[in-house]
Amino acid sequence: MKRVILFLATNLAVITVLSIVVSVLGVDRWLLENGIDYVTLFVYSLVLGFGGALFSLLASKPMAKFATGAQVIDGSEGTTQGWLVQTVRGLAERAGIGMPEVAIYPGEPNAFATGAFRNDALVAVSSGLLESMSREEIEAVLGHEITHVSNGDMVTLTLIQGVLNTFVVFLSRVVGFFVDRIVFRTERGVGPGFYVAMLVSQIVFGILASLIVAWFSRQREFRADAGSARLLGSPRPMVAALSRLGGLQPGALPESVKTFGINGGGGALALFATHPPLEERIAALQARS
Repeated sequence: MKRVILFLATNLAVITVLSIVVSVLGVDRWLLENGIDYVTLFVYSLVLGFGGALFSLLASKPMAKFATGAQVIDGSEGTTQGWLVQTVRGLAERAGIGMPEVAIYPGEPNAFATGAFRNDALVAVSSGLLESMSREEIEAVLGHEITHVSNGDMVTLTLIQGVLNTFVVFLSRVVGFFVDRIVFRTERGVGPGFYVAMLVSQIVFGILASLIVAWFSRQREFRADAGSARLLGSPRPMVAALSRLGGLQPGALPESVKTFGINGGGGALALFATHPPLEERIAALQARS
């Protein structure tokens, strides 16, 4: 229920903010004078902006299973699988969430969590991670993923992405109409100027939106690391797990779940990275000691 209220409140806030912005800038009057129904444009932008993000969230579990080849386990498959399920169960109880589905997928060391609901999520680990880490380190990684679920990170990221998508769709079309009417002086309908300007501005605004989403994602990783430390009673296991990851080749994840993987970030495009460098994450945990 809280998530539904948050979703509705976010939509209302987006409409309110967009209305205020176009009114203060006088864009509403200009649009109406040029025969453009900005209210319909609002609704169109909202539906388009949130539609894709919401669909991805609701379909995240089956999409993740299909994309990674993850196989859900119940613990009866073997000793390792039994330990994995029981460890996730214990962490979920400590975090106050429902038992997630547990899955293993083939690949290099990595893990992720996904799902639209706190009490119906999916936590998956790669075969490479199980083979290359100690049980204490694996438990720390699981604590990190369980914290993503308990914090509602999947829903929050969807809301942020939806808000930004809405602004991108709306503003890029306003720019397109402006360029078409003022620069190309199209008097009726829309001309080529609208489509060119809209496409260019949508790319530019989309890049700016990606920077915001990536920044939020990096902050969320620090919180998930700290959450793992709280669940395990010490930051030491998470520090050990991150240190181990630093010496391993991380497994690539599909775009649909990459932001919720345990590893990533850094490099020349650090501003677009969804994860902070491992060194920064380790330093943040050690500062908690």
